[in-house]
Amino acid sequence: MSELKHILKLTLLEKKDVLIAIFFGFLAGIASVALMGSSGYLISKAALTSQMTTLVVMAACLKLFGFASALSRYGERLYSHRATFTMLSHLRVSFFERLSPLAPGIFSKYRSGDLLSRIVGDVESLQNFLLRVFYPPVVLGIVFLSVVFFTSFFSLGIAIVIFIGMLLTVVVVPALFSSRKRHANGQVRAQRGNFAIEATEFLYGFRDLQIHQQLGGKKQQLKDDAAQYNEGQRKEGLEENLAQSINAFVALLVSFFVLAVGAYFVAAGELNGLYLALLVMISIAAFENVAPMAAFPTYFEESRKAAVRLEEIVDEPILQRGTEAVPNGPLDIKLTNASFRYPGEQDLAVDRVSLHLKPGTKTAIVGPSGSGKSTLMQVLLTVFPLSQGQLSIGGKSAETLMQEGVWQEMNIVLQENHFFYGTIRSNLLIANSAATDEQLNLALMKVQLDNFSLDIKVEEKGQNLSGGQKQRLAIARALVKGKSLWLLDEPVSSVDSVTALAIYQQLFQQHKDDLFVIISHDLAGLEKMDQIVVMEKGRIVESGSYDMLMAKKGYFYQLKQIENSVFV
Repeated sequence: MSELKHILKLTLLEKKDVLIAIFFGFLAGIASVALMGSSGYLISKAALTSQMTTLVVMAACLKLFGFASALSRYGERLYSHRATFTMLSHLRVSFFERLSPLAPGIFSKYRSGDLLSRIVGDVESLQNFLLRVFYPPVVLGIVFLSVVFFTSFFSLGIAIVIFIGMLLTVVVVPALFSSRKRHANGQVRAQRGNFAIEATEFLYGFRDLQIHQQLGGKKQQLKDDAAQYNEGQRKEGLEENLAQSINAFVALLVSFFVLAVGAYFVAAGELNGLYLALLVMISIAAFENVAPMAAFPTYFEESRKAAVRLEEIVDEPILQRGTEAVPNGPLDIKLTNASFRYPGEQDLAVDRVSLHLKPGTKTAIVGPSGSGKSTLMQVLLTVFPLSQGQLSIGGKSAETLMQEGVWQEMNIVLQENHFFYGTIRSNLLIANSAATDEQLNLALMKVQLDNFSLDIKVEEKGQNLSGGQKQRLAIARALVKGKSLWLLDEPVSSVDSVTALAIYQQLFQQHKDDLFVIISHDLAGLEKMDQIVVMEKGRIVESGSYDMLMAKKGYFYQLKQIENSVFV
């Protein structure tokens, strides 16, 4: 039950609706018991008396109890469902607030299909917590205790029988099946997550599977996962049916036992025969209400596992971020003996890097694939926390600065830039919602996309755009933002060299006082850079101007010679 503490806490935020729902549920349960009990009493009384007044009053009571039961059941449904939907709203907000600080690192631990399955499926399944897990035992307990208290005035023995039946149907049988369910394989939820993962990858990789003629095999794997998931659901359904059958059998057995014990007491003269039908009908009505407890084990385990799967995602230590604002004015970036290691890795991805990037300068970070360039970019963006060393921005330690404030002062273009379903205009306005159409068109012109209309539709992930168009649109988005720190990771790797050179000339000429940090595997066109930083295995092996590094004939010179021999 400890796994559900957070869900219980969110549910009790709506304690007023929960208490009202419990109250109406109690009234509905008691009214149905009273309806059946009074009908039994009416039958016995009608057989033993000819007084019409008594019979008319009892018939009126039957109508009153029926009306009260229906009205109370409506109130119970209204308030219990309202509390449930509000709890789900609290859960989604709470989960997102705990999840968002973990992005983007969360994608290195969980696949997108699994995340989607948990965020949607597991959250939705927790709507059953109040209605099927928390609420039924509370209401049934109150109803049964009231019934036991009432029947004790007529026969203590029958009251004890009903109390034992309550323990069996409300506590013992559900606990037994909950234990069975917990110790069973219980992999249905994991199977659903796996099915979601495979379905997501099938859709994303459909074209590549067709090209490589592997579509049939992937389809079969998807069918096998679906069949496994269906089989798991079938077994869960059989287990739930068994629980319902046993619970109903126990309830019926208790009612028969009440009849037998009552008949014995009547024969022994310890109970007035007039009340036997009343007590038996009360028992039958009370145990009719235990039907939800048959499904309790399924919903309890489902809610518990859903809570565990959600908690697995967000139960990660959150890096404490600073609260100070970024300083005003031209900003510099300084790394001092900075190192970073990916979780679970032994080697450093960034190894004791010291670097000072000043306003008005242009720095290129180059090196072979896997040398740590993009990781260094993530460190500069404060996405990855340093294992050791220090990062300062504008003379202040990055640990003391608000991360959102740091990003607000940067024009960022990454290797992979996300484009949302919408238009060119809506995707540009993400960077600056106050930008005018004139500013947007000017940004498009600077990246040679002036033939694009702002109303052109952009499909999901920008799949109707070419790689070069996506990169130029990302640079245009950075231009619209208009900040003085430029961090560009392979910004024109998919753009032809002539267009790339023209874009760089536009940026450098019109933003002379800005700080540019450009990561590139292309060594062409670096002559205009103020500083070139060469990386290898996470370390800076050389740094200096283009002429200085070429004259040195070191590592950069060798890379340049290799590039010339390949492309010339």
